[in-house]
Amino acid sequence: MKVLPSIQTPHDLRLIKKELLPTLCEELRASILETASKNGGHLGSSLGAVELITALHYVFNTPEDQIVFDTGHQAYAHKLLTGRQKKFSTIRKKGGLSGFPKRKESKYDAFGTGHASTAISAALGLAIARDQKKENHKVIALVGDGCLTGGMAYEAMQNAGLLRTDLLVILNDNQMFISQRVGALGKALTKLLATKYVQLAEEKATNFLKRFDEFGNNAAKLAKRARSILFPGTLFEEMGFRYFGPVNGNDLNALLEVLETLKDVKGPVILHTVTKKGKGYEPAELNPTKFHGVGIFDVDTGDPLGKSNTITFTKAFSKALVKLATKDSSITAITAAMPEGTGLDAFREKFPARYFDVGIAEEHAATFAAGLAAGGVKPIVALYSTFSQRCYDQILHDICLQNLPVVFALDRSGIVGEDGPTHHGVFDISFLRSIPNLILAAPADENELQHLLKTAFEAKAPFILRYPRGAGVGITLEEELKTLPIGKGHWMRKGKDATILAIGNRVYPAMEAAELLEKKGIDCGVVNMRFVKPLDTQIIDQALKNSPHLITVEDNMLAGGFGSAVAEYLADKKSQVQLIRLGIADKFVEHGKVTELYEQLGLDAMGIVQRIMQAHIK
Repeated sequence: MKVLPSIQTPHDLRLIKKELLPTLCEELRASILETASKNGGHLGSSLGAVELITALHYVFNTPEDQIVFDTGHQAYAHKLLTGRQKKFSTIRKKGGLSGFPKRKESKYDAFGTGHASTAISAALGLAIARDQKKENHKVIALVGDGCLTGGMAYEAMQNAGLLRTDLLVILNDNQMFISQRVGALGKALTKLLATKYVQLAEEKATNFLKRFDEFGNNAAKLAKRARSILFPGTLFEEMGFRYFGPVNGNDLNALLEVLETLKDVKGPVILHTVTKKGKGYEPAELNPTKFHGVGIFDVDTGDPLGKSNTITFTKAFSKALVKLATKDSSITAITAAMPEGTGLDAFREKFPARYFDVGIAEEHAATFAAGLAAGGVKPIVALYSTFSQRCYDQILHDICLQNLPVVFALDRSGIVGEDGPTHHGVFDISFLRSIPNLILAAPADENELQHLLKTAFEAKAPFILRYPRGAGVGITLEEELKTLPIGKGHWMRKGKDATILAIGNRVYPAMEAAELLEKKGIDCGVVNMRFVKPLDTQIIDQALKNSPHLITVEDNMLAGGFGSAVAEYLADKKSQVQLIRLGIADKFVEHGKVTELYEQLGLDAMGIVQRIMQAHIK
């Protein structure tokens, strides 16, 4: 008889015998693996955290006790244990469960996540709110080791160490190796140091030594440092946390014992656990990077299914960058813990001395690039669009204010699909367009992308190149890279009834829409604008002479986006032309397949046609 179907809430979990927990963990892994193979998702981290999440819900009284996940890509077992089993097959599908914790989805999701290094800050806020309301529940932050490469985590830790409130931070270290300290000695020392008697004795000894002026204070510090020799948590201890571990995070008995012991420890506490990413599924254990985030795949082999043979925008960028860097030794590439996702892995293999992975530290990446540019090299920073939001001030203050020639390659711009609102790159045009000195371009296809990359390095100015996730349009990549004129668009076709001004990956849907409109008797032109900034006002004026109606199409928010730039220009010249702006309204876009979401937003070819027909253009 299976255990998992009987667990509808963590309360049910806490009623079962401990002997059944290993079986439950096997069933959780099987469910996660089966669903991820069909829906895609974050597999490796979720498989590795099964025992840890099970132990947390078994020991703590959730949802009264609150668990905050960092990033949240490891939370699939959490969803299965908190009343979402029946809907789990819908995860990442349109209208189904989110791939990340989401407050409106469940009372067990204490804080919404999706970006890294936020958990300690959020958990500290929840803990202080608890204190102010005179409540006494527990707050736990579950943080992956990668998230500690982000500076925000350390800002939160120093604040928590200062405030001294009760907070448990679990550092889930999912490196491929198991630390030598994970074993009988580590468990024994952690258990010993967590007991109330040892804590009380340590506090009494410290207070006693502090009575003896400088000598006593120095002795207290020395004792604290001596304790840290046995434990690799010196940094955390210095920031005001009590450090325990490391503990094998895939050993249920060890976890239950330690969590029960630490549950009543006062003040900020860090428990260091070591888990195996992809645990229980051999292909993921052997290749954790590949199985961190997956599309649909064959469970038996681990091979991906349903992949397009068309080269992706990311691949086109990668090939072009390597080609350019082969000829120009001053080109240097930076990423924030996403070499494979951004396509910089190929650059890393060929030019390791010119490649820098700064960890989950986008702010540092931007200012580091500014320093490189000030030093005379040509840096490119490759990020996902959604993560570029984290370094807005550095782009404005450190790069554009000084007019430094840093190139940003913003992958995953526009709608990204199943990862949902935390990852859609639909804000970059809006928050970047107002910055002086900045050039902002968006290619229509993978061939134009490589030419714009060459253009970016030759511009000698801050340059943003934004492009979408996934396969290109299937156009042939030209061998010779060309420099395109900055701020100049390109006529795809001309029409006398209306002109669509399209940017980025909405150019080809606009072309398809124009062809469909032609069959309905509407002659519609299409311009590939290429640049949001500087805006090609000359081509807009040409469009005004050709036809009485203009339509802008973009995969960005309407507020402050490309259409807004066109509207501002038309307003300034007091044009009376009818302007229709197509883009994303003032709301967050939920998760689903990219094609489904563009259809829902009215930004596919048929949506463009319908909007133009509704305007009675003819």
